[in-house]
Amino acid sequence: MTHTSTHSAKPLPRAPLYFAAMAALIIAVGVLQSWNSALAILNMGLISAIMALGVNLQWGYAGLFNVGIMGFTALGGLAVVLTSMPPVPAAWAAGGGRMIVALLVGLGTIIGAVLIYPRLPKTRVRGLFLTAFLVVGFFIYRTLFDPAVAAIEAVDASTAGYLGGLGLPVMLAWPVGALLAAGAAWIVAKTALGLRSDYLAIATLGIAEIILAVLKNEDWLSRGVKNVNGLPRPVPYEIDLQQSEWFLSLMAKIGADPVIGSSIFVKLLYAGFFLAVIGIIVLAMELALKSPWGRMMRAIRDNEVASEAMGKDVTGRHLQIFVLGAAIIGFAGAMMTTLDGQLTPTTYQPLRYTFLVWVMVIVGGSGNNWGAVLGGMLIWFLWVEVEPIGAWIVSVLTSGLADDSALKAGLMDRVAYMRYLTMGVILLVVLRFSPRGLLPEK
Repeated sequence: MTHTSTHSAKPLPRAPLYFAAMAALIIAVGVLQSWNSALAILNMGLISAIMALGVNLQWGYAGLFNVGIMGFTALGGLAVVLTSMPPVPAAWAAGGGRMIVALLVGLGTIIGAVLIYPRLPKTRVRGLFLTAFLVVGFFIYRTLFDPAVAAIEAVDASTAGYLGGLGLPVMLAWPVGALLAAGAAWIVAKTALGLRSDYLAIATLGIAEIILAVLKNEDWLSRGVKNVNGLPRPVPYEIDLQQSEWFLSLMAKIGADPVIGSSIFVKLLYAGFFLAVIGIIVLAMELALKSPWGRMMRAIRDNEVASEAMGKDVTGRHLQIFVLGAAIIGFAGAMMTTLDGQLTPTTYQPLRYTFLVWVMVIVGGSGNNWGAVLGGMLIWFLWVEVEPIGAWIVSVLTSGLADDSALKAGLMDRVAYMRYLTMGVILLVVLRFSPRGLLPEK
């Protein structure tokens, strides 16, 4: 009698298969379209994956609903301008000193009100005195602030009109972006955490819109809608590579065009930086997830009442993880602005920098770091490629129609909507057949 094993075969891990398929998709773009397009998708996919990791830290680890991703991303972009752009000496001479004094007066007014309030007697006089203190401080602040703004924005308004930055290496702007986003997150979380979860969502949405309004309207800070172009970069410029002997000889050896080769070389350098960053973040998050801290965070997420009864500081841990997640998002925002080479406030849209990142986390697998990375890269790939794929499908299906056909023209005009339709369909399909994502939390 033959012996039959009662143990079923262990299923193969899905993560390597999914990432191999993702790599195959990017290679297919390189072969069928161009390697420049493939590497551009890879780089933005890696940045999107880092944003998804930040949201996954907040939602997957702690159940905190953040709909202000756009604002934290924009703060990362602002950090690149403030850190790496050279200062504008004429603007500093015209109103820089007065601007610093005005900002200090405004900050001092807020700090003074916070310190004075608990020391006043709990009577009607306290409210009146605090109101008068804030009003006086506000008028002093605006008396200093408005002339300084007018003087700064009048300096070479077409090319400058702002104070500039510190002129430091651009890679220092990445951690500065994380610090700015963490500071904004601390303010929001300190106010809204401990209340109902919808208050946090409203607060994060509000702070994101406030940040975007400041970037669009405060020209003295970041040129507003005039944009800041020519941001420094951590990699060589393509034109410099095309004039370098070593690069020209390398291109000659491999038989490549120096113009195309220089663009691919620069994108490969960026990909190396981004892969190193994402590797460090994933390693740190995996170690944290498997530590006592990670087990505590998941216990708080699953049952706040029981965790609080066991002596855990639920609000304190939520504050901690919300700030850490926002810092990762701000870091990614600084990386993205560095890659773009310019700060364009009008491009920060909730659809791209909030809704799409949430789709990445949900599709990849909430609570799984590798799932967030997979979701970030897959959804960004589809966001970019669905439109050209849709145009190709429509052209094939309508190849028998005349060029002036109303049906053909109408279908081609609607190809641009394919990406929105596709995102919705993918989200519905994943939630129906794999509600925990492609790589669920273990």
